[in-house]
Amino acid sequence: MADHQKLRASDIGAGLPRSDDAPREHTARLTRYVRPGLSIGLLLLVTCVIGLLSSQTTQTAGIWAVALVLVLIFLSVPIALALAVPSLLAVYVISGTTALQNLLSTSPFNTAASWTYSVIPAFIFMGMLMVESGLTTKLFSASAKWFGWLPGGVGVGTTAAGAGLASVSGSTIGMTYALARAAIPELLRAGFNRKMAVGVVVVAGIPGSVIPPSILLVVYAGIATVPVGQQLAAGILPGVLIAVTFGLSIIIASLVRPGLANRGVEAEGQSRAAWGERFRSLLPIWGFPLVMIVLFGGLFSGAFTPTEAGAAAAITALLVTVAMNLDRSALGRIVTAAQKTVSATASIFFLIIGAELLMRLLSISGLSEMVVDFIVSLNLSRTWLLLLLVVAYLIMGMFFDTLPMMLLTVPVLLPVLVEMEINLLWFGVFMVIMGEIAMVTPPVGILAFIIHGIAKNPSVNLGQRISLMDVFIAVAWFLPVAIGFVVFLIFMPEVVEWLPRMIG
Repeated sequence: MADHQKLRASDIGAGLPRSDDAPREHTARLTRYVRPGLSIGLLLLVTCVIGLLSSQTTQTAGIWAVALVLVLIFLSVPIALALAVPSLLAVYVISGTTALQNLLSTSPFNTAASWTYSVIPAFIFMGMLMVESGLTTKLFSASAKWFGWLPGGVGVGTTAAGAGLASVSGSTIGMTYALARAAIPELLRAGFNRKMAVGVVVVAGIPGSVIPPSILLVVYAGIATVPVGQQLAAGILPGVLIAVTFGLSIIIASLVRPGLANRGVEAEGQSRAAWGERFRSLLPIWGFPLVMIVLFGGLFSGAFTPTEAGAAAAITALLVTVAMNLDRSALGRIVTAAQKTVSATASIFFLIIGAELLMRLLSISGLSEMVVDFIVSLNLSRTWLLLLLVVAYLIMGMFFDTLPMMLLTVPVLLPVLVEMEINLLWFGVFMVIMGEIAMVTPPVGILAFIIHGIAKNPSVNLGQRISLMDVFIAVAWFLPVAIGFVVFLIFMPEVVEWLPRMIG
């Protein structure tokens, strides 16, 4: 998110006069837009606090607390605090000091000490090591060699590389930032239209969000109390299929509209990469399949529990990092990966604790039962409920990252899902994919602004001006494909449920 904040700050300052008055004009412009929003936010904050403290019923207190959560998020308060503080305040209003003390003394520790979540540090460390070892940068080069001969082949390779990078990095934002810098120039050099080049990068990370090892699916499994191994398995087939779907859409676009993408190296008068060259491109990424074999082989054979599989994969990634960096840089890379792992793990656990406190509040206040009763009273079918959630998640994605969306909505929806007999493993995949799609959806999708900030760099756009409207148009081209795939999953849930059922 730090990258996003930097980019958005640079966007605000873009186009200002280069003079001594620029800082003053910049400050005045910021003040003009920030002050009214801040005033409205503070007014809503005071209103929610007063409403919460003066609540006469438990359900009213719960409603005011949820409203306060949304206001705090609007005011850019860290998500963990935005979830936890209103929940604790509402518990105090509903049940008093003793209940609040009991909650604080047990809930945070019990949540963080859950065996389900023990896999998170191992998965994060594994991903960080693979990034620091240099595997992720070599993956893009290998993908280009294997898929470059296809119409739109560089774009297909970018989609394949993005899926792999996102699956191991645990962060679509971080992966997109790195991939955009490397892929956009290559796509432009290959003859891609600037909008198509941006669109390919925008959607490249969506498949990796559910392809194991997916931190988002692990967190969801903990919240929904479903087996981690089966939840990870549920993401494999849809993750691969959505990557193939995006690849096919690029190929079709290059054939129907040759001006959008290149027509393959042979059509462009270049020679196709020889098979020997393709196989040689796999040698530098030998560590990637090795880690995946250890992870999936141990997990699906039953030799490892999910936590043991994560630990074994992390150890394998550690050995790969050492083997690929036999000079003195290996230790520094490992230390950097460990530092990033500690930071990311702490952030995730604070978020999970905040979500747990919100779940306790929803239970104590009776809001969960009220939401279930309301939705059941609408007599919605499973299909209509999920289609409404598609719209709801697209709107929420304008304001939240996928993880906060999950932590905010899953505790509320779980009783509804159970009541309507919606498979919780299936819903985890649905929720994560929708969260990732929402993050790119105009007009305020986070990833759209991140990529626009990167694409303004002359070394990235190769002298072609890429405007924010270009990014929005690029997203609009791929958005129907992504939404269509989600609708396909709604009507064909077996695509998600088949592999977990086989393993179970």
